[in-house]
Amino acid sequence: MNQTNAAIGKYRWTICSLVFFATTVNYLDRNVISYLRPFLAEAFHWTPEQEVIDYSNIELAFKIAYALGMLVAGGIIDKLGTKIGYAIATGLWSLAAVGHAFATGTGGFLIARIFLGITEAGNFPAAIKATAEWFPQKERALATGIFNSGSNIGAIIVPLSVPFIAENYGWQWAFIATGIIGFVWLALWFVLYEVPEKQKRLSQAELEYINADKTDVIEAEDNEKVSWFKLLSFRQTWAFAIGKLLTDPVWWFYLFWLPDFLMKEYKLSATEIIWPCALVYVIGSVGSIFGGWLPLKLIEKNWPAYKARKTSMLIYAFAVLPVLFSQYLGTINIWWAILVIGLAVSAHQAWSANIFTTVSDMFPKKATASVTGIGGMFGALGGILLTLLVQKNMFVYYTKIGKIETGYFIMFCICGAAYLLAWLIMHILVPRMKKVEV
Repeated sequence: MNQTNAAIGKYRWTICSLVFFATTVNYLDRNVISYLRPFLAEAFHWTPEQEVIDYSNIELAFKIAYALGMLVAGGIIDKLGTKIGYAIATGLWSLAAVGHAFATGTGGFLIARIFLGITEAGNFPAAIKATAEWFPQKERALATGIFNSGSNIGAIIVPLSVPFIAENYGWQWAFIATGIIGFVWLALWFVLYEVPEKQKRLSQAELEYINADKTDVIEAEDNEKVSWFKLLSFRQTWAFAIGKLLTDPVWWFYLFWLPDFLMKEYKLSATEIIWPCALVYVIGSVGSIFGGWLPLKLIEKNWPAYKARKTSMLIYAFAVLPVLFSQYLGTINIWWAILVIGLAVSAHQAWSANIFTTVSDMFPKKATASVTGIGGMFGALGGILLTLLVQKNMFVYYTKIGKIETGYFIMFCICGAAYLLAWLIMHILVPRMKKVEV
């Protein structure tokens, strides 16, 4: 369409901002513990080896709970609708975040992480459903890239604030402060959100623009739940799920282990890692938005949507490869390592913006949250396997023999290869990303 934003209206970008805010809160809450690790080790008297084991167990508890949450989150959100489903998920995970402050040892953190994982599983199914409801197909990757950059903003805010709060007010207040922010979002969500057909702030021109895709069936509003058994019969579901299985664990590795890598590889303190970690996620934010912008421009040049999506994802898969040289470059200067890891994080976020959008490309709106939940569960399962095989075995082994840098090198090799393998499998399964009928 040739209409300008001014003529069409732009309330859909207000919705995108709300989803961005929710995703930021989601990552604030899950990432706080990564930067409290040295404070918790001191408070609970962990030995270096026990620290790796206990932290891995805490991380594993979150991932298992997240995977279990994904079993039901998408279906619940498809059934309840985006407004109520998203609100319930955010309210519950904010309570779980605050609950960490009352943990008195590893067992308490395991319980808190389980509740956080189950409830945080609602974010991305709700976010992708909201994007499918509020954006035409050509804008969905850009909208997804913008809201998904909230995961980077959350990861930036944490190192800039959490160590300061912990040192001055105690580690408990870091959990309380980040948890409270979720309730601020809840108030804004109830005031500003409604599905397009019921939103009085939305102009008729913008509503028509949102629903104008010739390639997208305009569906009557219905809350019919599509069963997982039916969804799992489609290759499209498996393409998305396997893509998430192979690449989500890489993001979780950066999220939970980057502070440890910097402290052990370069002997940095908890406060000295603040700016290196923040820079990595600043670069990641750029990638998330660019990742959605590139396919939009290709579609505007009359590329088929599937071709624009796949070409973009292949570029991002190749952009991850320099992470293989991060440790070598770090021997020259730590900031070279930071820049290369930042590029890998940026490429992941660009990939993520597009792999999420493949759901709304291939499935009707009534199934988007459920399919996103299936993919999220597979991504969490990949994270669980990575923790069991790498962090709880390989990292413990190399910590014992004093060569953790070798363990990190192997992990960076895994990170570099994951995206090209995922792209190849997805391409074989769904060469043209044909839309299914359910």
